[in-house]
Amino acid sequence: MENGIIYRGPSLLDGSPIVAIATYSDRNSGTGTMLQTYIIRDDMDPVTASRIGADSAVCGACPLRGIANPAKGKGQADKRACYVTLIHGPALVYRSFLRGVYQDATHPDDITALGYGRKVRIGTYGDPAAVPESVWEALTMRAKGWTAYTHQFKSNPDALSYAMASVESLAEARHVWAQNGRTFRIIRDVAEIDLDREILCPKSKEAGQRATCNGCMLCAGQATRSPKSVAIVAHGNGKAYA
Repeated sequence: MENGIIYRGPSLLDGSPIVAIATYSDRNSGTGTMLQTYIIRDDMDPVTASRIGADSAVCGACPLRGIANPAKGKGQADKRACYVTLIHGPALVYRSFLRGVYQDATHPDDITALGYGRKVRIGTYGDPAAVPESVWEALTMRAKGWTAYTHQFKSNPDALSYAMASVESLAEARHVWAQNGRTFRIIRDVAEIDLDREILCPKSKEAGQRATCNGCMLCAGQATRSPKSVAIVAHGNGKAYA
């Protein structure tokens, strides 16, 4: 099985209807070949959800969401700083979902089969905390490894067991480190890195793009033996608002 719907139900963040879809892809040059997972609203496209603020169902209170502007006739939220380009992967997956491209794979055995022998990106778009943790446990049970990131580490500290805490400040990072969690921190300049606690993301330009995610796999929260957290210089959409 190359793809499937691994969860469909209420968001654990705000109760709105969401769907989590896994699809095996080699098109992402940054991650390399991985099983990508998209967490999206099941009742509206991701761009509209962003514009009106309904993306809270899949992103929670992430500060990179931007400022909702329902008065706009089209487009995404204002000053959206998230590096994920909504009109690409998320919108494509949503349109495919509407066309019935993805089969139901919500049974734990089917979820495990999707991840079997593969490297998994948990939350290619969307925060994994929106989905029951049992889904991710099934998906990674027989996988070769995974990467995961969450902004919900304060309300859901258990997520740090498998996900990096996404943070935008050193103070936030220190809060997580004090709980033995690991962070993925956005910085403005390489000089800001805490050399004792962090390394530069190996896929970043500043680190020489020496590895893709599927060749690195450091971003697995407390599930990796690495004591280091990861930092990356603001890039993509976020560069303008760093």
